[in-house]
Amino acid sequence: MHPPELRLRARQQHLAGSTVAEVARCLRLPYPTVRGWCGEQAEPRQHGTAFRCFRCRPAVNNQTDRAAYAYLLGLYLGDGHLVTSARVPVLRIACSNAWPGLIEACDAAMRAVLAAKVQRVQQQGCVSVQSYGMHWPCLFPQHGPGKKHDRPIVLTDWQRPILQSHPGDFLRGLFHSDGCRGANRVTVRGKAYVYPRYMFVNESTDIMGLCQWGLDLLGIAWRMNRRNSLSVARRGAVAALDRHVGPKS
Repeated sequence: MHPPELRLRARQQHLAGSTVAEVARCLRLPYPTVRGWCGEQAEPRQHGTAFRCFRCRPAVNNQTDRAAYAYLLGLYLGDGHLVTSARVPVLRIACSNAWPGLIEACDAAMRAVLAAKVQRVQQQGCVSVQSYGMHWPCLFPQHGPGKKHDRPIVLTDWQRPILQSHPGDFLRGLFHSDGCRGANRVTVRGKAYVYPRYMFVNESTDIMGLCQWGLDLLGIAWRMNRRNSLSVARRGAVAALDRHVGPKS
């Protein structure tokens, strides 16, 4: 899988007037590869996704919905997996059967970001919402072998501005995957109190740091109640997060 920067460079040279053969020689790439990137005939064979990949085609008209991308990235960092070993990469996100609204939201986000087709594969206790597409690796550079908490998860220079513009959507994806909104019960001087709070649990310190960063962008107070667990419990903070996340459905 070639990096999107190389594809972009090839297309820019081709649009500037170079032939496909000249671009292939300049970049030391196979002629069919460059022809597939630059030719008008090749993109429809990729289910139309090339027209929507803003990493490969910055000037594309039907660009990715940035808010949906922020949400989908949050879901991916929680319960997602990108398989690149197959001929066509596939993005899979596991959604619990208990939350049909989450399944619908994940499906809609994939379509708004890149997918022309989305499949739902029933598994034990969950539905794998998945989509095949050559350009998923362009949009999810955090993919890699092994578990996420065993490798660095770092935002790229182009991802950070998107999340800064849509922190609430990003947090909604994170909390919809690895978080929850529930009732916390405490007893103070013999009197019982019940109040809502959000919890986010993740083994990756990098992903936990991104959650903290998103909350800070919105001015929402949080605290770490365990090594791998974050809590949002203050009344004003819960109300603020409700406006962006809300309970799963």
